Amino acid sequence: MPSDLTPTRFAALAKLLERGPLSQNELGRLTAMDVATIKGVVDRLRLRKMVDSKQDPTDARRQLIKLTRKGERVIQDAIPYALEVTEQTIEPLTKAELKQLLKLLEKLQ
Repeated sequence: MPSDLTPTRFAALAKLLERGPLSQNELGRLTAMDVATIKGVVDRLRLRKMVDSKQDPTDARRQLIKLTRKGERVIQDAIPYALEVTEQTIEPLTKAELKQLLKLLEKLQ
């Protein structure tokens, strides 16, 4: 992955690209990370200037995590790599097995 993206950093950036600004708590829930893990991920992304925060316009007590231009560029550059990893991962599966896997993953959501 480019820019030293770990799976957790990729997941956070990808979810922010998909959903837009999110609270740290919501970002953690959507990426299946506990409170401590998502805090560390966001802190490291912030240090790398890939995310920033802004005040939630509907709740002044809450901060929303958002992609910076750099973060958006990094995640856009990383998506083709992630797609290739996915293709390599599912390559040994038959169509029926892939269908079953996707059905099971959907059930976990």
